[in-house]
Amino acid sequence: MINKELENLIQNLINQLSTIQNNFDDYQNQYFEKKSSQFFCLELNGEAGELANLEKKEWKGKNIEFAKFEDEAADVFIALINYCNAKQIKLEDALINKLRRIEQIRLESEAKGEKY
Repeated sequence: MINKELENLIQNLINQLSTIQNNFDDYQNQYFEKKSSQFFCLELNGEAGELANLEKKEWKGKNIEFAKFEDEAADVFIALINYCNAKQIKLEDALINKLRRIEQIRLESEAKGEKY
């Protein structure tokens, strides 16, 4: 059985994520050159790397402006949405399926007295 918090999250995904993804696709198609899923996958990894580099710098004691984290996190999100659109992945469905699998594993672990 899925817990109430997960069910609420899934309902929010159903109500909002597909609209966001579709709006990104419309915007991308209207104003930018069409690119392959491979391009967006590489872009996603590059943007995630830039975010990771900021974290590494902060971890090493450097003072990093919070706005830089926000900017890179936004870049990662945009690249992920563009990748999913180029690959024709319905992120809403993928997330819901994954969350349900994670919850099932969590419940099985919990039944064994283990933390997940």
